[in-house]
Amino acid sequence: MSAGTQGGSVSEARMRLLDTATRIFYAEGIHSVGVDRIIAEAQVTRATLYRHFKGKDDLILSYLQRADQGIRGQVAAIQAQRLPASDTVRAVSRSIAEGIRSSGFRGCAFLNAAAEYPDPAHPVHQAVLAHRQWFLETATQLMEDAGCAPADAAGRHFVMLRDGAMAAGCLFDPVLICETFLHGVEGILQSNTTPTPGPEAPAALPA
Repeated sequence: MSAGTQGGSVSEARMRLLDTATRIFYAEGIHSVGVDRIIAEAQVTRATLYRHFKGKDDLILSYLQRADQGIRGQVAAIQAQRLPASDTVRAVSRSIAEGIRSSGFRGCAFLNAAAEYPDPAHPVHQAVLAHRQWFLETATQLMEDAGCAPADAAGRHFVMLRDGAMAAGCLFDPVLICETFLHGVEGILQSNTTPTPGPEAPAALPA
């Protein structure tokens, strides 16, 4: 076997491990899933797992990193469309709603992970906070671009609506949840948008 083939085989094993962990962690929770089950379902050896990941925590962090990259990629793809700023906010919101309505939706991977790892000093909790900081900054910038003022308050409002929709989306009718979420985002855009100043009225002529 050539070195290139061997490298490809190793990469395939790592991908299989991460695919398996991602599927089970998201569907069933993190603490409830042991390393032995991941090894068995990924059809690799224990040595293979530890060749690619230092341990379960490292595998969890890779799972969250994949989720983070996926969300960043969705936002970047929408921004690349060069839509009007308000329509960019709406498109990001619709992508969130599509996720909520998708088959197998189990809430926000990051909120779920934070609930299982409440210690702020734990690397998993830190990864959650880093993702959420990026998301808040991104939402704030989107709102600022759309003319919402103050943008920081509008960004926090957007994140709060998104969190609520993600939490309720797997507990209640996702269609109604998404309608409520999108209506709420529209409310932010309409109520916080700074009106474009019109032409100044001509000064009154002296009597």
